[in-house]
Parts: sequence; structure tokens; C-alpha cells
Amino acid sequence: MNKAMSAALFVIGVILVVFGLNAYHSASSNLSRFFTGAPTDKALWLLIGGGIAAAIGFSGLVRK
Repeated sequence: MNKAMSAALFVIGVILVVFGLNAYHSASSNLSRFFTGAPTDKALWLLIGGGIAAAIGFSGLVRK
């Protein structure tokens, strides 16, 4: 994987994590956590997907 693709994947991953954190702290997620004890699926998928994308992008950046 080239550096430009790795950098783009890292940036996209970080953006997804930020959106996931915003969704995690939203009113609908708070309501869901109140009744079910778990945040909304959207928040979880954004956090998981963003974390994986950022990790893959970061590993591509630090490799030679």
C-alpha cells in the first residue's frame, strides 16, 4: 500500500471516529443507553470502522 493511500485511510478513520464519538454522545444514543444499556448501532459501527481504518492507515504509514 502506498503512502498516499495509507494517509487517506488514516484520515478517513480519524474522521469516522470523531463522527462515532458525536453519535455516541447524542440524545438518541443516551436514550438507547438508558433503556438497553448499550449505545446505538450507528455509533458502534462508526467507532469500530473508524478505529480499524485508522489502525490500517497508521500501520501503512509507519512501514517502509
